[in-house]
Amino acid sequence: MSSSRVRSLARFALPAAAVVLLPAAVSPARDASAAAADVLLSQGKPVSTSTLETSTLGGENAVDGNLKTRWASAVSSDAQWLRVDLGQAVTVHRVKLNWEAAYAKKYRIEISDDGENFKSIATITNGDGKTDDLTGLSGHGRFLRFVGTERATKYGYSLWELQAYGTPDSSGDTQAPTAPSNLAAGEVGSNSAALTWAAATDNVGVSGYEVLRDGKSVATSTTTSYTDNGLSPDTDYTYTVRAKDAAGNTSPVSGPVKVHTKPGNAGTSFVLAAAGDIAEQCTASSSSCVHPKTAKLVQGMNPAAVITMGDNQYDAEDTGLTLQNFKDYYDKTWGKFKSITHPIPGNHETYDDNKPFEAYEQYFGKIATPNGKRYYSWEMGNWHFIALDSNGFVDDKDGGQLEDTDQMNWIKQDLAKNTKGCVAAYYHHPRWSSGDHGDQRGSKQLWDLFAQNKVDLVLNGHDHHYERFVPQNASGKADPAGPVEIIGGMGGANPYPVHSAHPTTAKLLKDTFGVLKLTMTDTTFSEQLIGLDGKVQDSSPTYTCHN
Repeated sequence: MSSSRVRSLARFALPAAAVVLLPAAVSPARDASAAAADVLLSQGKPVSTSTLETSTLGGENAVDGNLKTRWASAVSSDAQWLRVDLGQAVTVHRVKLNWEAAYAKKYRIEISDDGENFKSIATITNGDGKTDDLTGLSGHGRFLRFVGTERATKYGYSLWELQAYGTPDSSGDTQAPTAPSNLAAGEVGSNSAALTWAAATDNVGVSGYEVLRDGKSVATSTTTSYTDNGLSPDTDYTYTVRAKDAAGNTSPVSGPVKVHTKPGNAGTSFVLAAAGDIAEQCTASSSSCVHPKTAKLVQGMNPAAVITMGDNQYDAEDTGLTLQNFKDYYDKTWGKFKSITHPIPGNHETYDDNKPFEAYEQYFGKIATPNGKRYYSWEMGNWHFIALDSNGFVDDKDGGQLEDTDQMNWIKQDLAKNTKGCVAAYYHHPRWSSGDHGDQRGSKQLWDLFAQNKVDLVLNGHDHHYERFVPQNASGKADPAGPVEIIGGMGGANPYPVHSAHPTTAKLLKDTFGVLKLTMTDTTFSEQLIGLDGKVQDSSPTYTCHN
């Protein structure tokens, strides 16, 4: 969505007929003194979003008090959201939305105590793009969320400002965290800079960090690391970080760190989050449950897209995999990123008492089968991504070979039609693995084809560990012309044992959970493993694409 799509800033109240206040959310009439006590609750508070159109149109722009900056969601996708952490429990009486040209025809305003379980306090059914001033609300909670359900234009949703007014429960905690320390720059490319810092302390607890570039807030992170993307080559930047606690208290900024990006082309740069073997049947109420924790890592990366490498949701032994399993577990954590997720199935998606893949296809819908098949391709920047169902090639009982002629023919045709300079493929069963399942003979046909076609990156799951290989050829020998294989089966399922590392293994970690953070440019890629503590557990070199 171009910033040139700016209409007049003339604002009018939304007609009353467009607003449906849910019965549970309608409060008795308040007297003038109560209304006068309302304060602006949302300005400057931490924001998270389902998607961004570009990195410069971040969610924080919608609560910065500036009608010249805006949030914009991804283009051509109806279900999108923006969530504001109000810092403490409040009662919201009024929400005001200043729309840019890309407005919502239908949307909801929701509130939540925990940021996961929301209830609607207003439903709008015929928005007209003018200023929406929603009054007479009575929603209680800490997290406020706008949920767009139907776009009025071909673009996404775009807000100059979202303002929530009401009353906080109490002044509560007023002690600010200490300033983060030891801010340092890690890998710096032509379009990106990786930052790390030491955790701040607080009398109650730090809830997150705000990253400032040249004095302006550009991101929030729940971990002590962040990679800033979309930078200009050969340019100086200065970063600082400040901490926030659950009450909204903000620390002083950290000491600054200066970076200078490398020379290069100002091409597209983006971050992807990836993992496989994710949601066991447990919830955040159990301290041993991991997939809620890895989901928070994804949120901190603010990725342009999410890749899953199969076994997204684990089945129950007595009933097999059901749609309800997805709703009860995966959907409450990684499901937050569903609109930007490009999934593939693993072997556990076949363990369905009704029919294989039914629950997987019901949950993900067209996201998982955009062409009616469980294999498909998609593109971002100068990258072509091939998403495959490796169950058609691997016998799950012994890892032996199966024949999926239709899928193989499709892969060959897809590679032949590709015009992008960089290519990545992902599927569940790894050709090479030092893990419990070992090398998957059935995946040989896939690996051989990708090696022959100079595919740059292959991502797998299945074995529940982390393993990064050097580039290899079809024979599994080190070869700079071959793909880089990375196993990222650490999304939440219990770890498997590992065996002796392959000669081509660059890094092997067992008993480790985390998420792959992939930084892609028009000509290169690099990868980091981010552990549950938010720290980098492994970093790859920066690889240049073969074509």
